[in-house]
Amino acid sequence: MKKQSFEEKMKRLEEIASALEKGDAALEDSLKLFEEGTKLIAECSRQLEAAEQKVVKLMKGADGAPQELPFDTLED
Repeated sequence: MKKQSFEEKMKRLEEIASALEKGDAALEDSLKLFEEGTKLIAECSRQLEAAEQKVVKLMKGADGAPQELPFDTLED
């Protein structure tokens, strides 16, 4: 099985949300979609946390030395 990229997982989550919003799937199918969606959300969350840690490690201070800053205080 090919490993999905973050973007592929997000696209699949959108498809699942759309299918569940329609409400025309059988209960068992809806439960399977919901379960798949929750697994994808957990995987995406882990990927985002890993990316955040990489960003923190790559930040540099004014003197060029690495400086760890909280992710939420970064300027846009």
